[in-house]
Amino acid sequence: MKISAIKELLDAEVLTCEEGLDKHVYSACGCDLMSDVLAFVKDQAVLLTGLVNPQVIRTAVMMDMVCVVFVRSKAPSEEMLELARDSGIVVMSTEKTLYTSCGLLFSNGLTGVR
Repeated sequence: MKISAIKELLDAEVLTCEEGLDKHVYSACGCDLMSDVLAFVKDQAVLLTGLVNPQVIRTAVMMDMVCVVFVRSKAPSEEMLELARDSGIVVMSTEKTLYTSCGLLFSNGLTGVR
């Protein structure tokens, strides 16, 4: 699924790297525990989370993720956005909850992490 499709499905606001909306993701992970993300996520995934701290972006970088979506209108700090820009990670924010966001992506064909 293209990141641009995720943006549309979640009615999300793009905060960084809008030029990356044409990239593809092949799975999604909805999680606030970065240790679980490190244990289970494969590359080219999108991370959906309500956790707002720099470790989220650092984890995404380590796992070769291309997109992070903050749910419930969470607003990342400028430090986080700068780290994402430097790493080429698309960051978005949606008003939707984590549960709803994951459900929308799953029902539109994006699988979970295996």
